[in-house]
Amino acid sequence: MNAVSHKLGENIMGKGIIQKVLEKHIIESKYKPGEEIGIHIDQTLTQDATGTMAYLQFEALGILHIKTELSVSYIDHNTIQIGYENADDHRYLQSIADKFGIYLSRAGNGICHQVHLERFGKPGKTLLGSDSHTPTAGGLGMIGIGAGGLDVAVAMGGGPFYLTCPKTVKINLKGKLKPWVSAKDIVLKILDIFSTKGNVGIAFEYGGEGVKTLSVPERATITNMGTECGVTTSVFPSDSITRSFLKAQEREQDWKPLQADTNAEYEKVIDIDLDEIIPLAAAPHSPDNIKTIEELEGIHVNQVCIGSCTNSSYKDLMTVAHILKGKKVHPQVSFVVSPGSKQVIENIIQAGGLTNLFSAGARFTEPVCGFCIGNSQSPLNEAISLRTSNRNFLGRSGTKSAKVYLVSPEIAAAAVITGKITDPRNLGIKYPQVEIPEKFYIDDSLIIPPPKTPKKIEIYRGPNIGTPPSNPPFPENISGFVTIKVGNKVTTDHIVPAGSKMKYRSNVPKYAEFVFEIIDDTFFTRASKIRDNGKHNIIVAGLSYGQGSSREHAALGPMYLGVKAILAKSFERIHTANLINFGIIPLTFQSDENYDALETGDQIEIHQAREHLKKNESFPVKNITKGTKFQAVYHLSERQRNILLAGGLLPYTKQTSKK
Repeated sequence: MNAVSHKLGENIMGKGIIQKVLEKHIIESKYKPGEEIGIHIDQTLTQDATGTMAYLQFEALGILHIKTELSVSYIDHNTIQIGYENADDHRYLQSIADKFGIYLSRAGNGICHQVHLERFGKPGKTLLGSDSHTPTAGGLGMIGIGAGGLDVAVAMGGGPFYLTCPKTVKINLKGKLKPWVSAKDIVLKILDIFSTKGNVGIAFEYGGEGVKTLSVPERATITNMGTECGVTTSVFPSDSITRSFLKAQEREQDWKPLQADTNAEYEKVIDIDLDEIIPLAAAPHSPDNIKTIEELEGIHVNQVCIGSCTNSSYKDLMTVAHILKGKKVHPQVSFVVSPGSKQVIENIIQAGGLTNLFSAGARFTEPVCGFCIGNSQSPLNEAISLRTSNRNFLGRSGTKSAKVYLVSPEIAAAAVITGKITDPRNLGIKYPQVEIPEKFYIDDSLIIPPPKTPKKIEIYRGPNIGTPPSNPPFPENISGFVTIKVGNKVTTDHIVPAGSKMKYRSNVPKYAEFVFEIIDDTFFTRASKIRDNGKHNIIVAGLSYGQGSSREHAALGPMYLGVKAILAKSFERIHTANLINFGIIPLTFQSDENYDALETGDQIEIHQAREHLKKNESFPVKNITKGTKFQAVYHLSERQRNILLAGGLLPYTKQTSKK
């Protein structure tokens, strides 16, 4: 594979897709890569794990009705209802949807990204979601961006969404994939090129003749997992293939053409020849730990999980169903299938795929996030698990000792049969060609539209539903201790766990008990003691802190525990925004030596922190324990600094709305 990188000429004035869409939606500032812009959001989505807090925050804003074109609340994460907490949250979400004019996709209807692609996404529109994989909608030519729930709440209220205007990298696809190589292999190749760090402020735009060979579900797989690179969004053109997909969904009226100008200007262009891509996998414990299947072939497998928002479409599951026709699951393999939506299930039933999968020995779950977020189907101790999902962080599966490999549906199906990692090209069977139906069977009965006429709605609040914790204004001085020091590529899964603990996301004091549990299960006790003694907690981190999920609880939990600053070598985009939203300043080291010199337990003082922030000055950090000093920097807009000074986005929004 040759990835060719080159700069384009200075005199090219054409526009790419991302520039065209963003320019039409900018309401504050101008389109200038690297500068902060405020954009209008057409649609929002939430899921129940992040949505409950987002709607609590929306209530706190005091707005009587959503001001977007469309907002959808999905229940797709916490559907394993052990105890009352999840059921209570779902009842709350339904009452909120009725009161404020939001569509509700009920539990069992499907994963938010798959359903939004099917039923709501529109080319050329903007979508803000409280889930990091919201860029999945880019498979339709939509600008989808993941954000924290508070940012989504503000957007639902008609406020701008602020972001750094991205520098666009064009990924030029040439040629056509060979049999047994799929869209998952394309995005794994992209992760091999770009890695999971160092891409903040970048967006991917796809083009080239190879685009025409990919269906909308294949494009959505690629835009979905572009999130793992840390980019702002990923987008494909809206073309005749997009139109055919929307027509099959009985939504052809939502189609509009969207192409880049032939002389469009980009930060960089990367050429990828699809003919040269081979079957790949992401080995433990990072999506960018890319290996060829040839390197891994022969490793015995204990579990295969097919589905999640990355690879759970009709095309994905019918491909697997054809491969497994007449075959049986290997006796040492637990085989789990999680379809992307109710619609996918109904259509594979009609096509005969469900029979093939059941006959092979598949265990089916609801169309939910399930195994991807570790709240079901955790593998056995020390297991090897092959999954078609998008993340394989340490412990995310629910079994800390397990080793998770991210693979295509084709590779997953081959392991179901053989019980080991197998190059599917060696199965000795003909590669199935699955066509997208000209018309899908559609049943939207599990989508509840908002009432057409306003009515009095009583919002249901169970005992697990609290209120968003308040935060005082930014302190005059930061005085406390380094409560934990972590290394590079710490994810939001490391900061706050998913899985069975997610049922406490509407109860921040309880959920905060699990902050950093996977790294150091004594953190909560230590941080609580420091907070209760009137001191601040400070976190020290390496490169790419806050990778992964958009979950704002990775900032909410630390805020509740009295964290006021995080010193890191670098931060990821969504987590940076979430930290600012909850009054925690993201500070950056100017040298690795300053990071190396700090240790857990060091007493830290930052005098006149509030005054330095007002003046946009670097922070003088004094290590009382070591008797050393250094300067920490930040790169924040005036708006972001004002949010921090107010104590977070919620008090800032209330203050500015009164003016």
